[in-house]
Amino acid sequence: MTDLTDLIQPDRGQDATTIHLIDRDGFESWAKALSNGQRAALAAQKFEGGGYQIGIVPDGDGWFAVGGVADPEELSSWCLAKLAEELPEGTYRLAKGDAGAAMYGWMTAQYRFDRYRKDDKPAGPRVLLTKQVKQIEPMLQEASADCLVRDLVNTPAEDMGPAAIEAECEKLAKEFGAKLKVSKGDTLEKDYPMVHAVGRAAARTHAPRLIHLVWGKEKDPVIAVVGKGVAFDSGGLDIKPASGMLLMKKDMGGAAHAIALARLVMQAGLPVRLHLLVPAVENAIAGNAFRPGDVISSRKGLTVEIGNTDAEGRLVLGDALARASEEDPEFIVDFATLTGAARVALGPDLPALMTRRDETAQDLIDAGHAHDDEVWRMPLPAAYEEWLKSDIADTNNTHSNGFAGASVAGLFLDKFVGEDIDWAHFDTFAWRPAPKPGRSKGGAAYGLRAAFHMLRARYAGK
Repeated sequence: MTDLTDLIQPDRGQDATTIHLIDRDGFESWAKALSNGQRAALAAQKFEGGGYQIGIVPDGDGWFAVGGVADPEELSSWCLAKLAEELPEGTYRLAKGDAGAAMYGWMTAQYRFDRYRKDDKPAGPRVLLTKQVKQIEPMLQEASADCLVRDLVNTPAEDMGPAAIEAECEKLAKEFGAKLKVSKGDTLEKDYPMVHAVGRAAARTHAPRLIHLVWGKEKDPVIAVVGKGVAFDSGGLDIKPASGMLLMKKDMGGAAHAIALARLVMQAGLPVRLHLLVPAVENAIAGNAFRPGDVISSRKGLTVEIGNTDAEGRLVLGDALARASEEDPEFIVDFATLTGAARVALGPDLPALMTRRDETAQDLIDAGHAHDDEVWRMPLPAAYEEWLKSDIADTNNTHSNGFAGASVAGLFLDKFVGEDIDWAHFDTFAWRPAPKPGRSKGGAAYGLRAAFHMLRARYAGK
């Protein structure tokens, strides 16, 4: 993973290149203090103070930088990201004020996924100095969690199958002294029949499993974080077209979010008893693949008619949510790249949020807004539960009328969450189709910071 460790450092007066932050309204008056040559240099670069504009200004034997921002007095996570991407390697400090929230984007802007291709002329680090020393470590942890999601999602399925996902959880367990239990084979078939059914057609090297990590004091409030770990989704016998399969290495994006969130919770030392559950499978095609029309059992005891084998994510999540519910948790949150319907409704940048409780939804929305990680609530309408009815089983895994696909998937999951448990479900894309400052094309975290800061506020009062 890209090492972000030294990209933000305490300002002890060391040599650094200055960055001035200017908005459009303030640019003209600010520029009056410059020399004619300096103003000419900015004019040649067409710098006017617009958002994400960058200017280089000669200054004696050196130079300083100018960055355009919406409001120099209130920086978002992304205000310095373009500067971090495009300035030469070196050390920098702001001419006025401090970076605050923008430390985050300064670090994530320097993320590179170079596992398979090395840059012949890699850019050196751009280091930002700050007097807000206490903010460095928390920001580093959040930015590193974001980059962990990117790394896991960007890695092709051959190298990020169920065993590799398990290995990531094992690293967490060793680092934080957590307990790890992995169910496979006959145990998986008996205890998690839906996880087994979805993953049983995969090669032995990608055999299905349920990964369960436990951390924290037994006396602390129990929370569960669940992530859909479909390492690759062919669609099963209801096979996807080639275009639909192209990005399916990202179908374990929910697991990537869950692993990153668990890491943040443990790093922050939140006073909780954490359960991380990841059903890790490959939805492959073979003679033993589960079929449309099959009826499979579940950990909860409900029988499920398979209306479509490409609606597999909700099956594996169902078993994992049922297991999480057995711990009588105060709160469950799950992440999944679950439905195309959520993307049609909200596009790639907004994760669909569904909750049972209004106050939980508002807490997550507020946390996302405060930390530049917007989420959008969608309903769980009881009126649509009838669309999941089956003539031969307790429920179908999908519906045929094409309406409200994201909400109906949420209603399916709701059947497997224990009664009266506070539960939130994120239907996330986990992929950025085009880059933005601080946010590279490829694997992406959506809803991660919202969930973490909601948990931190609820359980640590911060």
